[in-house]
Order: sequence, then structure tokens, then C-alpha cells
Amino acid sequence: MTDTTTTTLAHDLPHPEGFTQEHLGWVPHLAPFPIDELTERHFSGLVDRSRADSEYFRLLVRDPEILAARTRTDKDIFYNVADGLPRAERELAAAAASRVNGCVFCASVHSRFASHYSKREADVQRLLDEGVGADLGERWNAIVEAAAAITATPFAFTAAHVARLRAAGLSDAEISDVIHGAAFFNWANRLMLSLGRATPPSADH
Repeated sequence: MTDTTTTTLAHDLPHPEGFTQEHLGWVPHLAPFPIDELTERHFSGLVDRSRADSEYFRLLVRDPEILAARTRTDKDIFYNVADGLPRAERELAAAAASRVNGCVFCASVHSRFASHYSKREADVQRLLDEGVGADLGERWNAIVEAAAAITATPFAFTAAHVARLRAAGLSDAEISDVIHGAAFFNWANRLMLSLGRATPPSADH
């Protein structure tokens, strides 16, 4: 029988003072699954064995099958870019969702990827600094507006958002990618915010 006992953790590390593209740390509110007790079932759930080093994934690995489904969905949304939306704009949608939800850690990760793939670091930083109302050019504005609406509530995303995305030049497949990227990270933000909190950049970065 699997031991589901958890320990609540207390931390006195400061929280980052604002949204940033820097590498942040993250600490859990509950004790992660012990790394030396991971079984092949757990490693299968992690998908990538290296994720055993992450306290976040060692929290989720308590339900390996659900974690495996979550990870494969994540990978398909962001890495399967042979068709549909370019990687930079998938990351932009996730960064916008994270900015709305106040998930400083996820916003840092996805804004950094959006900058890397788009080479538009200043525009991405404007999103972090000014919020989802920042003017990033019509195509990016349409993506951010749609992502923000989905994040607020699915019912806030309407045919008007689809029309604006189409007018900005997005195909139906690309619009689908905007929706999936924002919706997935809306959920992932809330999970991460519930389970722990971000910490300032470490000296290693």
C-alpha cells in the first residue's frame, strides 16, 4: 500500500518582488515524495527520469498515472511544433495566462522561452511589466487578449476573440494552439500556486 502521508513545510525565504525573466526558485508547502523511494512506476509517471530532481514533480508523482498524462499533454502543447503556432507564441500564451494568475514562477519560465524563440525580449518584458494590456503589436495583442480571456473564465473567450485572431493572420490550427497553451497553463498555474511558492533568483543563475 502506498504511503500518502505528507508533511507541511514552512519557509522564510522571500518572494520575488515582481515579474521577471530571470531563473527563479520554487519551494513546496508539502514534503515531496522521497527520491530514494521512487519506483519504476513513479519514473514512468515522470516520463523524463531527470524530473525526479524537481520537488514539484515529486509532489505530483504521488499519482504517477495522472502525472504521466499531464506531462505528455504539456510536451505535446509546447514541443509538437511541426504544424500550428510557432513555439514563441505558444510560450507567449502561457506567459500571458501566468501574468493574469499572478504565477511569478511560471511567468518567468514561459516569458524566457518566448523571448528566446521570438528574439523580442523587450516586448515580452513589457507584458510582464505592464500586464496583458501592453501593446505588443496586433498579432501578439490578439494572442494575449485571447489567453487572458480563457484564463479569467472559459465563458469570457468568445467568437470575437477568434475573429480577432483570424484577422491577425492565425489559422484555425494556430488558434487551437493558443487555446490549449493558455488553458493548460491556467490550470498549471493554479496547481503550482496551491502547492508552493516562488523564491528569488539563486546565485547559480
